[in-house]
Amino acid sequence: MLQRIQTVYLIIVAVLMLGLYFWFPIFTDEAGNRILSRQDWSIFPPIFISASLAIISIISYKNRLRQFILNRINILINFILLGVFVYTSLVVSGETIVSEKGIGILIPVFSIVFLVLANKAIKRDEDLVKSVDRLR
Repeated sequence: MLQRIQTVYLIIVAVLMLGLYFWFPIFTDEAGNRILSRQDWSIFPPIFISASLAIISIISYKNRLRQFILNRINILINFILLGVFVYTSLVVSGETIVSEKGIGILIPVFSIVFLVLANKAIKRDEDLVKSVDRLR
């Protein structure tokens, strides 16, 4: 399980999403307070679902097709989360309220990249298994 590169990519995605929830700032005002709180309905469910799907995909390492489908769903959820962040950054008025946009805005982009890399590795494994089955 851990010797496969897609498992490492999926662990990185799960850690990034949990880190987004607990540590990385998204939007902060001049006083250092967060604009988007952890309990916000538009933030918490996509982050929780994305981390959960990454963990479920790690656990289902024997079924590569299920991993591939779960990663595709996870990519869509990360696009939705990225859309929420972009919408929030456009709606919140300029420097008067938001003084700093944190690295948390880029976390869904990094997650999407790692999910695409995991899907490529899963596809490579599936092609390898099909080629070995063909030789039998």
